[in-house]
Amino acid sequence: MGKFNSLTDKVVVIAGGAKNLGGLLSTTYAKAGAKIVIHHHDEHSLADAKATLSQVEDLGGQGTLFSGDLTKVDNVQALFQHAENTFGKIDIAINTVGKVLKKPIAETTEAEFDSMSDINAKSAYFFIKYAEKSMNDNGKIITIATALLAAYTGFYSTYAGGKAPVEHYTRAASAEFMDRGISVNAVAPGPMDTPFFYPQEGEDAVAFHKSQALHNQLTNIEDIAPIITFLTLDGWWINGQTLFANGGYTTR
Repeated sequence: MGKFNSLTDKVVVIAGGAKNLGGLLSTTYAKAGAKIVIHHHDEHSLADAKATLSQVEDLGGQGTLFSGDLTKVDNVQALFQHAENTFGKIDIAINTVGKVLKKPIAETTEAEFDSMSDINAKSAYFFIKYAEKSMNDNGKIITIATALLAAYTGFYSTYAGGKAPVEHYTRAASAEFMDRGISVNAVAPGPMDTPFFYPQEGEDAVAFHKSQALHNQLTNIEDIAPIITFLTLDGWWINGQTLFANGGYTTR
């Protein structure tokens, strides 16, 4: 049976695991007894990564750090090799990496398009690929997408467009990995109340985003983390899906 009854000693790789949703997931899984591989991007996020690792260890958990730009496939492969070398085969892989760009198509440069595609699509594809190669049977792979996949809006073409392929990567991988019992899903939050969100938005836009969801608020990371842990435990039968968790911000 593919259901995990416990997270004790499960090996969890979290891309973007140093802060915001990724940081909360790192500590959440550590509390449950898992061994945590915390990926972060570069020296600018190193302090956050070290702080999250300290929290993991203070909770009695085991953790390790890996630094690297996941738009470079060699780094994705090296991340999972580091996980195996440190803790052995992995059980759960969660990719929270993404970048928002709010800009009209008319003003978007080729360099911006390529960068957004690399961060939001390419890195997600190869994360799924190498997660499976390093994973025990009955493992779980989860990618963070965006509620904008169901939105009718301008200005986010390279963000929502870059995340859109994640849905099919998820479906294809879930079918291809089925004989190993590995489930593959995506979670699509609404705009999250983190520093990731605000640089792109003015006050009026923030107010509008809030107005589209329950209780006139943005998505909180504390409301998304339990959905992700659910997918790795009792929600194991969900497979090949994109779960829109956004307070009604978008639906389909």
